[in-house]
Amino acid sequence: MRQLNFLLIFAVCLALVLFSLQNTQPTSIQIIEGIDVEAPLALELIIAMGLGSVLAWLFSVWAQLQRQLESWKAARQIRAKEERIEELEQDMERYKAEVEEHQLPALSASETVTEGTIVEQG
Repeated sequence: MRQLNFLLIFAVCLALVLFSLQNTQPTSIQIIEGIDVEAPLALELIIAMGLGSVLAWLFSVWAQLQRQLESWKAARQIRAKEERIEELEQDMERYKAEVEEHQLPALSASETVTEGTIVEQG
């Protein structure tokens, strides 16, 4: 992978050098009224490409930050819902225990509970 990256960067740099050698004519760019910049065409185009690349990179970073914030928000919501599920499960176990406690005294003296089943004695 490193060799592929090196070859790609080398090819781009070689293309920029060849482009610069072929486009040395001076050109003028009016930035705002009254401010003109004169430089070789190749330099102006390379600067424009560089600025475009920087803007594309900034947009990419911004989009990545937004995705990261959304994933943190989703993870926080999942954690909160998991905690709520655990609370509800604990409540359910407590309610089951309370129901079993209330049912046991209701058994008559002739009935006993053995391993979850009611056995008639008699």
